[in-house]
Amino acid sequence: MLKGFVLGIIVLLAVAAIGGYVGVTQGLLIPANADARPGKLEIWAARSSLRATLRREAPRQENPLPATDRNLTDGIKLYGANCAVCHGVANGVPSTIAHGLYQHAPQLAKDGVEDDPAGVTYWKIDHGIRLTGMPSFGASLSTDQMWAVTLFLQKMDKLPAAPEKVWKALKNPAPPTVTGKDSTK
Repeated sequence: MLKGFVLGIIVLLAVAAIGGYVGVTQGLLIPANADARPGKLEIWAARSSLRATLRREAPRQENPLPATDRNLTDGIKLYGANCAVCHGVANGVPSTIAHGLYQHAPQLAKDGVEDDPAGVTYWKIDHGIRLTGMPSFGASLSTDQMWAVTLFLQKMDKLPAAPEKVWKALKNPAPPTVTGKDSTK
């Protein structure tokens, strides 16, 4: 009888562990958006949850904004005001803030997201990504503004002349000033 009881406990724990694993890797137990309070379990599960969440929730549509100079320029200006401090400008030099982030934000002039589906990029802008420092802009930017930033990021490696000029003119909002930990020594 004791043997059956112990075996039952082991089976119960195994089923709970498998259920927890499936729930996390399928994005069912832990949302990946930055606009919700993170739990302790997320610390180890964030990456699996993000992938599953993007597969399930990211819009599958193409960007509804046409790639006009105006829409691209609007996207560049919004990127400059909201994203450049972490993700950099055209010269690819990280800001002082980007240097201090953990996890490090990709410098999009070097590590662009042009190949990502538009819906994935839009979702990341709208909801943010937990435990990475990527904020949610869903409450501060309109849907059209988030699509404009998405449009710029989709086309940033092949911009027409006028938007390219605006992109190259963006200044680093927090330019690096000193290298090394202590410049007084």
